[in-house]
Amino acid sequence: MAKNKNNQAIWGTRIKKSASSLFQKVGNSIDIDKRLYKEDIKGSIAHVEMLFKQKIISFKIKNKIIYGLTKIEKEISKKKFEFSKKYEDIHMNIEKRLFQIIGEEAGYIHTARSRNDQVITDFKIWIRSSTKEINIAIDKVIKSTLKLAEKNIDTIMPGFTHLKNAQAISFAHYLMAYVEMFNRDKKRFTNNLESLDENPLGVAALTGTSFNIDRNYTSKKLGFKRPTNNSIDTVSDRDFVLDFLYSVSVCSMHISRIAEELIIWSSDGFNLIHLSDKVVTGSSIMPQKKNPDLLEYLRGKSGSSYGNLFSMLTILKGLPLSYFKDLQDDKEIVFKSNDTLINCLKIFDEILKNTSANKKKMLELASSGYITATDLADYLVRNHSMSFRKAYQKTAAIVNLAEKKKKKLDELSIEELKKIEPKLTNDVLKVFDLKNSVNSKKSYGGTSFDNIKKMIIKYKKH
Repeated sequence: MAKNKNNQAIWGTRIKKSASSLFQKVGNSIDIDKRLYKEDIKGSIAHVEMLFKQKIISFKIKNKIIYGLTKIEKEISKKKFEFSKKYEDIHMNIEKRLFQIIGEEAGYIHTARSRNDQVITDFKIWIRSSTKEINIAIDKVIKSTLKLAEKNIDTIMPGFTHLKNAQAISFAHYLMAYVEMFNRDKKRFTNNLESLDENPLGVAALTGTSFNIDRNYTSKKLGFKRPTNNSIDTVSDRDFVLDFLYSVSVCSMHISRIAEELIIWSSDGFNLIHLSDKVVTGSSIMPQKKNPDLLEYLRGKSGSSYGNLFSMLTILKGLPLSYFKDLQDDKEIVFKSNDTLINCLKIFDEILKNTSANKKKMLELASSGYITATDLADYLVRNHSMSFRKAYQKTAAIVNLAEKKKKKLDELSIEELKKIEPKLTNDVLKVFDLKNSVNSKKSYGGTSFDNIKKMIIKYKKH
C-alpha cells in the first residue's frame, strides 16, 4: 500500500512545531463532523470529475481518486475507518486516508479548492437532506393530528382566552389549529431550501481560483440550482444555518405549546384528555401517579433549541469577513438542534396516537362559564335590530342575573330573560344550546362541524 510521505498536518511545512495537546483537543472537530463523511466524499467526487472535464487533471488521476474515495466511504459505512483527532476534521481524515490508498496523486484532490468552500458545500448538502427528513417527520405528526381530529368532530369543549372559558368549540377545531402551525413549519423549512440551492464549491478560500473550473457543472452534479455569486460572502455566510435553527426553534415552540396544553388538560383539575399508559410514567413514592413526563420533556426541549439559535447569532454578530475559527461551532449546534427536533417529533407523534378525549368532561366544562353569552348578543343584533354594543350590555345584564340566581344561561326561564329584554321570545332559548352554538360559526375558518370536515378532507389530500 502506498504511504503518505508527509504524514503530518497539511501546514506542517510552514508551522514548524507540533500543536500543544490542549490546542489539538480544542482545534479538532472530528467527533462532531464525521457525520458529514457522505457529503464530503460526494462533493470531492464531483470536484475531481469537474477537474478532469476541464483538463486540469488526467483521466488516470481522476479514476484513482474516485476509486480511493469510494473505498473510504465503504470503510466508514462498515465502521472499519480509523478517525484521528490529529487530522482535525472529517475532510483532512478522508484526505489523509486517500494518500494511504493511492499515494501522492491524492494531492490533486485539493486543486482549485479550499477547506472553506469544501466545508460549506458539505454542510449545505447535509442541511438540505435533513430539512427534507424533518418535513417527513412533520407530515407524520400532521397525519396523526388529523386522525385524532376526525374522531372528535362533534366533541364539544370550551375554547379558552386567558385560560378562562370563552366560547364553545369542537375539539377537532382546536387540533386543526395545530395542523395550521405545523404546515407553516413545513413551509418555513421548504422555503429554506431556496438559499440552500446555491453551490459554494469553487470559491476556494475567499477569492475564487485562477484555475479554469466549471462551477455550473459541480452545481448540477451536487443537486444545486446555481453557484454562489460572491466568493467572500460564500465562505463567511451562515445565514442558511440561522434559517435552519430559527425554523427548528419555531417548530419546537409549537410542540411546546401543545405539550403545555395537554399537560394541563390531563391534570386532575381539568381531566379533559386521557393519556395511554404507553406515554406516561409513575412516581417513585406515590403509587397512584401517572405523570405526563414525555409531554414535559417536549416542553423543556424547546429551551435548548432557542439556546442553539442564540449561540449561533452571538457567534456571528461580531465576525468581520470572511472565515474565522469561531464558525467551527456551527455544525455541533445544528446537529444538536436537528437531532433534538427529530426526536421530539417522533415522541409527539407517539403521544398523539395514545391520546383520547374525555368527551363527557369536555361537555361539562363547556356548559359552565356562560360561554353562549356571545351567541345571545349576536342573536339580539340579528333579530332585534340592536347595535352590537347595546346587545353586549343587555347580554351582560342577563349574565349578571344568571350569576345572581346561581343558574346557567340555559336554565333561565323566558320570563326571567324578559325582565332584561321584553322583546325576547321562546325562540331565544335555542341560542343556549352548545351544539347550535358551535354549528352557527359557519364563516370560513370557523368551528362549525361542516367547516371542520371540509378542512380535514382538504389536508388529507395534501
